[in-house]
Amino acid sequence: MTPEATILLALVVPLAGAGLIAAAHSLPNLREAITLLTAGLLFLLVASLFPEVAAGGRPAVTLFEVMPGLALKFEVEPLGMLFGLVASGLWIVNSLYSIGYMRGNNEAHQTRFYVCFAGALASAVGIAFSGNLLTLFLFYEALTLITYPLVTHHGTPEAVRAGRVYLGLLVGTSIAFLLVAIIWTWHIAGSIDFTAGGILRGKASNAVIGVLLALYVFGIGKAAVMPVHRWLPAAMVAPTPVSALLHAVAVVKAGVFSVLKIVIYVFGVDAIAGVKSVDWLPFISGFTIIAASVVALRSDNLKRRLAYSTVSQLSYVVLAAALLTPLSIVGAALHIATHALGKITLFFAAGAIYTAAHKTEVSQLDGIGRRMPWTMAAFTIGALSLIGIPPAAGFVSKWFIISGALAGGHYLALAVLIASTLFNAAYFLPIVHAAFFRAPDDGRENHERHEHGEAPWPMVVALTVTAAMTVAFFFLADLPLKLGEQLR
Repeated sequence: MTPEATILLALVVPLAGAGLIAAAHSLPNLREAITLLTAGLLFLLVASLFPEVAAGGRPAVTLFEVMPGLALKFEVEPLGMLFGLVASGLWIVNSLYSIGYMRGNNEAHQTRFYVCFAGALASAVGIAFSGNLLTLFLFYEALTLITYPLVTHHGTPEAVRAGRVYLGLLVGTSIAFLLVAIIWTWHIAGSIDFTAGGILRGKASNAVIGVLLALYVFGIGKAAVMPVHRWLPAAMVAPTPVSALLHAVAVVKAGVFSVLKIVIYVFGVDAIAGVKSVDWLPFISGFTIIAASVVALRSDNLKRRLAYSTVSQLSYVVLAAALLTPLSIVGAALHIATHALGKITLFFAAGAIYTAAHKTEVSQLDGIGRRMPWTMAAFTIGALSLIGIPPAAGFVSKWFIISGALAGGHYLALAVLIASTLFNAAYFLPIVHAAFFRAPDDGRENHERHEHGEAPWPMVVALTVTAAMTVAFFFLADLPLKLGEQLR
């Protein structure tokens, strides 16, 4: 099979899977088998492109031209390859987890859930393999629309309100800012194709570069840079597998991926290095990192704490991109993957705790590790990864980002990263300590020892796999580095 055919199949397979899932709505076992098979096939298709891209190839295909110079175009470059592998790979374990969660909690509208999930992955792959800004924009919007029913899944007034915030912020920012930036870029550069070195190089004044960058950063609301972040904690009303989709598999990763891709291929890292009009971005991203960490530290609700942790960690990627050094760009790309692994593990654990013990608050987790040792061991690994402690994946990306800050003399950014690491430890480690080293404070310890401990086995298997992947990444970092180093 040619790489071009593989690219098209990677887009078609999840859509075909969605159709088959809908057709099997009355047969839950078949519906879920189709979900798992579709996820597995998508990953194999995406992974089959890795050798060529790692060797320097750039497989591409153009579907059609809207007008001369404006086409629906796909091209697989190293950053898109990395994002595609992360999204398609984690869909497999998220699907397994979803089966246990949706059945364990007797969730309604399960067929709609799996259909929308498949559509979201098709959109994520379209974003990953986008060859120009038009293709990126279309699939970015599609991802917002297809995930809206997932955010409002429960249909409660709270879910409906969260859906309005979700749709309003993401669509509003993309139309008001992102679309304007794309049209302006096309007017200036005469092209919207992603090009090594940047298409704006030498074609715009420094002031225009600064304004355009602001339009892109705040127009890509999925990156959750403050103040365009409220949709993310609001969306935590959704079922936990959706939270995992939002935080790890597709949505927020599509946001920071888009910011990084635009910095590299639209502006050009070398072209804007030293341009004073872009010096505001490290301050905005640094503020987001610290402010979100403070909110996370003060949040007792576990999913809210994880949500604001995501807001903070996403801006690691934006900050690393803003440093405009070769090492920080590699670190930004790697952090898309390492954060995905650690954060999906944490959300899986949170959902397992809710399913098995019906606990949602951090203050309720005393002794939970005695009842759910597998879940809390996985939670611990995910937490250590986000803190940046080896041998967990997060250490690798943080090392490159910190090295990039040092190489470029960005000492304020270095201080932000150190402070954030301390905040991460402050809001994660007490949970681990309470889970394993405190007795339950409700007088039910002896009774709970005889209760069924862990969540349904598909959930436990899924969170164990992602925890193992988080550790494995540390030892197998050479594989993603082959892609990241091509971005220097």
